[in-house]
Amino acid sequence: MAHRTEAEPGASPRPDPVWARLAVALGLCLAVRTTSASDAPSSLPNFLLLMADDLGIGDLGCYGNGTLRTPNIDRLAEHGVKLTHHIAAASVCTPSRAAFLTGRYPIRSGMVSYNGYRVLQWTGVPGGLPASEVTFAKLLKDSGYTTGLIGKWHLGLNCETSSDHCHHPLSHGFDHFYGMPFSMMADCQQWALSERRVGLQNRLRLCCQILSLAVLTLAAGKLTRLLPVSWTPAVLLAISAAAVFSIAHFLGDLIVYADCFLMRNHDITEQPMRFERTTSLLLTETETFLKKNRRGPFLLFVSFLHVHTPLVTTRDFVGRSQHGLYGDNVEELDWMVGQVLGRLEEEGLSASTLVYFTSDHGGSLESQLEGRQYGGWNGVYRGGKGMGGWEGGIRVPGIFRWPGVLPAGRVVHEPTSLMDVFPTVVQLAGGRVPQDREIDGRDLWPLLLGTARHSPHEFLFHYCEHMVHAARWHQRDAGKVWKVHYATPVFQPEGAGACYGRGVCPCFGENVTEHDPPLLFELTRDPGERHALTPNTEPEFHAVLARVRQEVDGHRQGVRLAFQQLGTYLNTWRPWLQPCCGRFPLCWCRPEDDAQ
Repeated sequence: MAHRTEAEPGASPRPDPVWARLAVALGLCLAVRTTSASDAPSSLPNFLLLMADDLGIGDLGCYGNGTLRTPNIDRLAEHGVKLTHHIAAASVCTPSRAAFLTGRYPIRSGMVSYNGYRVLQWTGVPGGLPASEVTFAKLLKDSGYTTGLIGKWHLGLNCETSSDHCHHPLSHGFDHFYGMPFSMMADCQQWALSERRVGLQNRLRLCCQILSLAVLTLAAGKLTRLLPVSWTPAVLLAISAAAVFSIAHFLGDLIVYADCFLMRNHDITEQPMRFERTTSLLLTETETFLKKNRRGPFLLFVSFLHVHTPLVTTRDFVGRSQHGLYGDNVEELDWMVGQVLGRLEEEGLSASTLVYFTSDHGGSLESQLEGRQYGGWNGVYRGGKGMGGWEGGIRVPGIFRWPGVLPAGRVVHEPTSLMDVFPTVVQLAGGRVPQDREIDGRDLWPLLLGTARHSPHEFLFHYCEHMVHAARWHQRDAGKVWKVHYATPVFQPEGAGACYGRGVCPCFGENVTEHDPPLLFELTRDPGERHALTPNTEPEFHAVLARVRQEVDGHRQGVRLAFQQLGTYLNTWRPWLQPCCGRFPLCWCRPEDDAQ
């Protein structure tokens, strides 16, 4: 596939540019419905939603990076609306994506845990986005849209059998799915930077040593006649030790086959994945979807596997950046965005499509190995992925573009949320936001157009698992954004800016500090959260803390707890739920052409 960059909006020829301009003007003037009915365009747009995985807000040129080359994403911001205070509902993948799709804090859908399992751990687990949850894909499908998801899912797959697909994207409103039902991870290439493999192997080896010691003890006791037992227990324990040793030895391969595979709709197309061709497969699928559905209306959610470890990068981009493999992967992500937007332009869809770009949460600071950084940069913001309260874990890029409708070059500094995409998209598509449940997202359309001065959010709550670690108050009349931290992780080693030596920072326990009184920051003056305010430095200290506490308490009282999908019970691997394109455990298939 030839490299191309995003075409300038309006570059492709049109039969009559005068009539095209008149049509756009008419769409802006007629203004039919949304929450603010006078601001919505009259025609139904297409939607192209682009989400990076683990991308730091500071990795992009349009957000201040001067050394990584991201011209396509930068151009998207130049021709659209850039949000500088855009917040993810969680600092790790699964709950953040659940909130994005449903417009609800993940605790409302049960996409949290109470035991440290912060994301779905395996494909073969019964946990996932409950069928009772309503996604924007479902509502748009009901409104006549063709809906597609290409890339990462990570919101569950099966409930009772290996093929019931109760949590599958097609069960949540998508007409078409192609990608990973789980997530890209370092274990897919058996990196030393391991999410699960190394820890599991260490525990299995310890278990093997204990079993072996028990075998030796029984054997010695039997031979010396100090223990009046038969050989049966020793033999059974020896068999168990051998089995545990074998599992530990082959665990890396088992994980690759169990979780690192591709599906098209309900069928496995490649198990395990051949990573050297994954990028081209995803791009081809995206371009095919756009071409097939160019008559619209459609919603396409492209959920990139970039820039999560193991940073799978094609040969053309390896060694191109100034920041090693991570930088190479970011620059390839930008090229992929350009490819997708270029295809949108080639199909004549740019003028009728609302494009949105974001990341699911902040960059991973702990992704380090032998002095090299394999995770993102979060700019001036403190902390990173996995930190429920610190800004670096939850402040993400947010760019909207709709040529001729949204004002080009507009920058919005008001607090907004990934959850806001839900009501914004649904209402622009002519749908109705559900009235039978609490929707935490707010319609952004007036703010994007510039007809509203302030964000519809006054308060936002920041969870780490089931606990509110922090909250922000947008005091509109004073032009301030207060941030209150009730708990923060203990960085390791002391004085560091992350929890080095572990995958992510914990949400509770001895390595978390609970603050009494809470920490207070004013983000408009101190976006990096470097200088905590005190009663001596801030006259409103106690009044602000009391106001925010009142809202937090009211919010928590209004949350009806759902059964936790990420806890031990629903997040433990079950062999009968394991997807397999052959007879389990011989899960192997590689169709030569990945036939449609």
